[in-house]
Amino acid sequence: MNNNPLEGRKPASVWHYFQTISKIPRCSCNEAAVRDYVRQFAEEHHMAWKIDAAGNIAVKKGASVGKEAHPGVVLQGHLDMVCEKNRTTKHDFTVDPIKLVVDGDWLKADGTTLGADNGIAVAMALAVLASDEISHGPIEVLFTVDEETGLTGAMGLDPSIIEGKILLNLDSEEPGVFYIGCAGGVNTEGMLPITSEAVPQGRVCYTLTIEGLQGGHSGGEIHLGRGNAIDLVGRLLWELRKLGDFNLVSINGGGKHNAIPRECHARFTLSKEKVAEAEKLAKTIGREIKAELGDNAPGFNLIFEKDTEADEQFDPSSTDRICYMLRIMPHGVAAMSRSIEGLVETSTNFAAIETQKDCCSTTVKVLTSQRSSIMSALDDIAAKVNAAICVVGGQVRHYSRYPAWTPNPNSKLLAECKRIYRDFTGEEAVHAAIHAGLECGVIGDKLEGMEMISFGPEMLGVHTPEERLNIPSVEKLWGFLIKLLENV
Repeated sequence: MNNNPLEGRKPASVWHYFQTISKIPRCSCNEAAVRDYVRQFAEEHHMAWKIDAAGNIAVKKGASVGKEAHPGVVLQGHLDMVCEKNRTTKHDFTVDPIKLVVDGDWLKADGTTLGADNGIAVAMALAVLASDEISHGPIEVLFTVDEETGLTGAMGLDPSIIEGKILLNLDSEEPGVFYIGCAGGVNTEGMLPITSEAVPQGRVCYTLTIEGLQGGHSGGEIHLGRGNAIDLVGRLLWELRKLGDFNLVSINGGGKHNAIPRECHARFTLSKEKVAEAEKLAKTIGREIKAELGDNAPGFNLIFEKDTEADEQFDPSSTDRICYMLRIMPHGVAAMSRSIEGLVETSTNFAAIETQKDCCSTTVKVLTSQRSSIMSALDDIAAKVNAAICVVGGQVRHYSRYPAWTPNPNSKLLAECKRIYRDFTGEEAVHAAIHAGLECGVIGDKLEGMEMISFGPEMLGVHTPEERLNIPSVEKLWGFLIKLLENV
C-alpha cells in the first residue's frame, strides 16, 4: 500500500495536515493527543493558544498587513471522529493510524471510518494558519472536542477564548450548499406509576406486536411519514380497550431518543370470550394502517398471538391512563419553516416506552425528543408533551436542552459567500438548514452577535467504514475559502 497515496494532490498543505492527524488517535472523548499536536503547532508557529476547561483549543493568528481593522474570522471544526470498523477489520483506534486509500476521485480508509468528518476541517484550518500567502484579517481557529457524542465540547465552551465575530464552520458535507440554521432540542421523559392486580380467572394473555417499520433519524427523517410503532400500537390498544375485559400487562418499544421507533410490543389480558373479536379487530385495523402507510412502510407487520399466562396486570385505572397517554401523545412534524422551503421547523418524536418492574412497584417510562429551529416553538411542543404525561398522573423531566440556530436567509455573510462562490466556481450556491443539532447552535448561543455559516467538501457514508471524501471538492473548497478570507 502506498505510504503517501495523496502525493502530488492539491492543495498540498491541506493533505499534509490531513495525513498527519490521520496518524493520531482521536475518537470522541480521546482527543488529548490531537489537541497536543495543535498546541505544539501553535507554539512552533509562534501563535497564541488557549485551552478551556472542556478541552476545546483556540489558536490566534494576526492579520495580514493592511487588514488589521477587518473583522475577526473564526474557523471552526471538531477534533473528534466516529470510530467504526468492519467486522473483519483488525484495527485498534486507540493506537493505530488510519490507513488512507485513494480510489479514483475519492479518499477512503481501509475498513474503518476515514475521519474526514471532521478531520478535513482541522487540516484546512491548520493550512490557513501555516500559510504566509493568504491575505486575511485577524484569524482564530476553534477546535472543539466530543462533537459526535453530544456536542459536549461546544456545550462547555468558555466564550472568553474567542474574540471574532464571523464564524466559518467547516463541518458540512455538500459542496455548493451553505447551511444557515439548525434545530435546537430537548428530551422529555415521563414516569407513570402503575397499580397492579392479580389476573382474574377466565382471562388469557396475548401479545400485540408491530414491526418492520423503516424508522429513521428523528431529525432528518421525521417528515417522511414512515410511521411510529409505539403510536400505532397505541391506536390498536385504544380500540381493543373498547371491547371490555381488557387490561395491559406491559408495553415496550423504541429505544434511542433520536430514532423513530420501528417496533413495539404490548402484552394484555382479555376474557376468553373476547379473543376472536379482538383478533378480528386487530387484523382489520392492521390492514387500514398498512394501506395508510403505503410505500413508506413496505415491511409493516402486525402480529396478534397468544402469550404465556401472566400473574399480574395493570388495574383498570392504570390501563386507561396508559391508553389515554398513548392516544394524546404528539408525534411527528408540528410545523414547517416559512423561511426555508422544505425545512421542518418543529417536531417531536415519541422515541421509547418501557415497562419497569421490581419487587414492589411497576412504572411505565416514556422517552420523547423535541426539536425546533425557533426556541419558543421548542418550549411549546415540549409543554404539550409534558401535558400529555402529567394529565394521566405522570412525572416529567426535561433534560439535554440545546439551542437552535435560527435561519436568516437575508444574512450579509450568506450573500457574500454566494457571490464569492459564484465568481470563483461559475456555479450558483444554495442555502439550507437542518432539522438536527449542530455546534453552530450552541456556539452562537454562547457568543452573542456572532455571524455564522457552515460549509464543507463532498463526503459520503460518514460515521461508517464506507466514509469517503471527494478529492476534487477539497481543492475547490480550499480555493473558495481563500477567496472568502481575502474578502471578509
